[in-house]
Parts: sequence; structure tokens; C-alpha cells
Amino acid sequence: MKSQMVSLDKNKKSFDWQEKIPKEKTVKKKEDYQEDDELKTRTLTHEKSLKANYKNRLSEYIIEKIIFVLGIVSVLILALIFLFLIRSGVSLFNTMTIGEFLTGTSWSPRSTPQRFGVIPLVLGTLWITAGAILISVPIGIGSAIFISEVAPPKTRTILKVMIEFLSAIPSVVLGFLGIVVLSNWVRLSFNLSSGFTLLTGSILVAFMSLPTIISVSDDAITALPKEYREASLALGASRFETIFHVLVPAASSGIIAGVMLGIGRAIGETMTVLMVTGNAARIPTSLLQSGRTMTATIASEMGDTVRQSAHYHSLFAVGIVLLIMTSVINLIADYVLQKARKGGE
Repeated sequence: MKSQMVSLDKNKKSFDWQEKIPKEKTVKKKEDYQEDDELKTRTLTHEKSLKANYKNRLSEYIIEKIIFVLGIVSVLILALIFLFLIRSGVSLFNTMTIGEFLTGTSWSPRSTPQRFGVIPLVLGTLWITAGAILISVPIGIGSAIFISEVAPPKTRTILKVMIEFLSAIPSVVLGFLGIVVLSNWVRLSFNLSSGFTLLTGSILVAFMSLPTIISVSDDAITALPKEYREASLALGASRFETIFHVLVPAASSGIIAGVMLGIGRAIGETMTVLMVTGNAARIPTSLLQSGRTMTATIASEMGDTVRQSAHYHSLFAVGIVLLIMTSVINLIADYVLQKARKGGE
């Protein structure tokens, strides 16, 4: 009996051991399934990230190529414009010499013989530009200093809105106001027979250049670090000494950039000066005389010319001179800006 009981116990233990084996196997299988699921999710997320990276790289590549193509197209368009301008302007010198064009003191395309001297137009442009600079630069820089350093926040906001509004006024509207209001004031103030003078054009062009000068100069002064003001005031400088001896020299590069943009606006303005300067193609000796600019000449005479005539080609030659003048001004502006930046460093 004892031997039978021992055998039965052994059989039970073996049976219990056989029952435990499949349970352990099932537990391992569940863990394997969980690991497999984690691997699958990791692989899926990895594949998604690879696809997303590929899409991002592809989109960046396409955008870079589009920007590159657009840049090349813009450069080609500018080059074609310059080539067309030069080709059409140089054709004038088949009928007259370059010296006669550059040193001629008479512009009379309807006379016999025709005369295409560019000196009256260049001087008219320079007179109006100089007058506009003398008026707009002090007012513009002073207004920028007041807005950025002196005016209260509410006043500053109102003035900025007004300046943006002034920049949105069309030049035709300003020209109309110049004809109706400003020309009469110039005529009565200086006892002239006509108020359509270079001074009238200079005042209006200065008014149109003010928003650009004020906005750029204000941004340049506002962008300066606060440490400049704090250090100057800590050393005992007054508020105005800080402005004129610290802030304005430190922001000189931005102020010069704003002035140069204003000069570019003055040189390139067409409609306003066409309406209020009298359009007399003669050599002016003062701002109280009438005159004509290069842009006004091109705008007023291009529609009345015969294509491929000497008059037609002379207007393109005037455009070449205007292009050279603006290029020289830009080169001078870059040189001054570089010197100002080196001095600031």
C-alpha cells in the first residue's frame, strides 16, 4: 500500500509539473506578442518619420529651386530692361555726338534743327532734389527723434498712424493740392508772376519723402539697445545729450539709409513735379524759377514721339543718364553706410 501511495504521489507531481509547463509557455507567448506589437509600432513610427523627413526635404528642395529660378528670372528681366534701354538710347548718337547730348544747353525737340541737350533737365532734377533734401532731412530726422524718444506712447501711436497715412496719399492728389494751394502761396509770398516754380516742386517732393525718412530713422533709433540710454544717463548725461551724442551717432547707418531712400524718391518722382514746376526746359539759376526734370520730360513727351525717331531715342538716352545718376547715388550711399558701420564698431 505504501508503495502504491508513493507511486500515486509521484504521478500527481509529474502531472502537476506537466500542467505548469503550458501556463509558462502561454505567459511567454503574451510577452512575445507585446514585444512584437511594440516593435511594430516603433517601425511604423520610424517609417512615418522617414516619410515626413523625406517630404520635408523634398518640399525644401522644391522651394529652393523655385526661389532660385525666380531670382534668375528677375535678374534676367532687369538685364533685358537695361539692354533695351541702352540699345534704344545709344541709337541717338547716330545723329549727334555724346558730347553734344551731355553738354547741350537747349532741349527743343520741335525746333529746326532739333536740339537734345540734357543739361537743363539734369539741373532741374538736381535743384528739386537739393531743395527737397534741405527741407525733408531736418524735419524727418527731428520727427523721428521726437517719436522714438520724446513723445508719450499714445502720441507716438497717433503720429505713426498719421505718417503711414501720408505715405498712402497719391502723388496726383498732392500735385492737385500744389496747383490749387501751394502755387498761389509761393506766388504771393515771393511776389512772382507764377507760382509754378522749382520751389513748389521741392516742397511737395520733400513732403512725399518725409514718411520714408521718418519711418526708417525711427526704426533705427528704436532698435538700439536700452543699455546705450541707461549707460549714458548713469554717467550723468542729460536726456538731450543722450539723444544727440549717443543715440543719433549709434543709429547713423539707419538714418543715412532713410535719407538715401528719400533722395531716391525725390529723384524718381514724376507726376507731382510734372504738375507744379512749370515744365520749362531751361537752365534754372534759382528755386524761384520754373524748370523741368528728367522724369517729367520722359512722361510728358514719350506719347508724342514718332517711334525710332531722334526724339524717341533721346528720351531713352535721358533714361540712361537718370539710371547712371541713381546708381552713383546708391554707390555713395553704400560707401557712407560702410564707413558709418565701421565707425560704430
